[in-house]
Amino acid sequence: MRTLPLFLLPCLLSAQVPLGALSNQFQELVDRTSPAVVQILVRSYAAGNDEAPGVLRTARGNGSGTIVSTDGHIITNAHVVANARRIQVLLPVTGEEAQTRRSILKASGKLVDATLTGLDRETDIAVLKIAGEALPAVPFGDSESVRQGHIVFAFGSPLGLDNSVTMGIVSSVARQVRPDDPMIYIQTDAAINPGNSGGPLVDSHGRLVGVNTFILSPSGGSDGIGFAVPSNIVKTVYDQIREHGRVRRGQIGVLAQTITPTLAAALELGRDAGVLLEDVTPGSPAAAAGLKVGDIVLTLEGKPIENARQFGVNIYQNAGKTIHLSVLRGGQTRPVAVAVLERPRDPDRLLTHVSPDRSRIRKLGILAVDLDDKVTSLFQNLRDYTGAVVAGVTADLALEANHLQPGDIIHRVNQKVVLNVEALREAVEPMAHGQPVALHIERGGQLMYLLLEID
Repeated sequence: MRTLPLFLLPCLLSAQVPLGALSNQFQELVDRTSPAVVQILVRSYAAGNDEAPGVLRTARGNGSGTIVSTDGHIITNAHVVANARRIQVLLPVTGEEAQTRRSILKASGKLVDATLTGLDRETDIAVLKIAGEALPAVPFGDSESVRQGHIVFAFGSPLGLDNSVTMGIVSSVARQVRPDDPMIYIQTDAAINPGNSGGPLVDSHGRLVGVNTFILSPSGGSDGIGFAVPSNIVKTVYDQIREHGRVRRGQIGVLAQTITPTLAAALELGRDAGVLLEDVTPGSPAAAAGLKVGDIVLTLEGKPIENARQFGVNIYQNAGKTIHLSVLRGGQTRPVAVAVLERPRDPDRLLTHVSPDRSRIRKLGILAVDLDDKVTSLFQNLRDYTGAVVAGVTADLALEANHLQPGDIIHRVNQKVVLNVEALREAVEPMAHGQPVALHIERGGQLMYLLLEID
């Protein structure tokens, strides 16, 4: 049975078709989608309170997710699983087992462990993997086809109440939180609450058109202003994480601003739409290509550029390639070819590599990870490619000014070379409480000695 197309809804209502038929259509959609919607339970590391902001503590959290492949790939929000020590997924009861249960109160499903395939903080999307085959999955929809007024359904576990669904309409198809922000969201009035994060927003055909991410609410509860990451952005992030383990983003070294009529009048630009280059970083690919402050970007690969967000998205999608621009300068149009470099990764992601059993170095009050190939990619211009990287601080020593910080790379303990976390532990464990130690570390590309006392 197919879901009721939206364009038939007014016709059915005007023809006085029984509401039961419409209700049955909604029920069929929910029955198809719910088996692929999961609750995510997380144990993680979180920042301390205001008195100890550098100290990590253990925290528990929950959110929602969507199975999008029959072999067990799950999409959720990055903030749901960030810094996770352990991730578990509560699967709903489905199939024959669900049909044999007659009580209106549904039994809890199966709790399984999940692994983090990768996450992207900028889009707030993460990909998990659970073991399984022939699992129910929600198909991707095309968020570009979503229109204001379309009916949508939000699934998830609001406030920890698993397997919930609400219905609403699309309030806006492209909402920015800040002007020229590269991220846009689908705004909906479907009720979304804490715990819905990571759950699917589906259209009237049961296709995933967004991932519920946050709400705007002075009360902290649903006020009918919810936001979801559009499915086309989600699909791009999902594909890149599955292929590369991360999202590759390009940069050319410019800062761009959308031209408005007011800006055009003030600067006498002669056009009130497009993109103006506000800054060109010296030594960047843009500078090498001859781009200058004040240039107006007209096209990128032959496509008209209308705003700064569109320009930025097209740049970061072409990491490792050469792009061709058409720019307006001094009343003349000129072509420019620019190499797009891959943007360096975010060192804040170090905590995703932490192993609770192996990473803790008790006598230094830190969590550390090996400077291996995965971690090396988070840094630029390393001075040494062996060592242990500080991923977080777990002791009150973090409150001291002269102490290790996340991102520090420990290369030596006194005169002993540190090859990895195990070598660091072997070097400090025999030391007595209060014993001074000189750590040779790398911080922000600079080498220095840090003098500490063993805890």
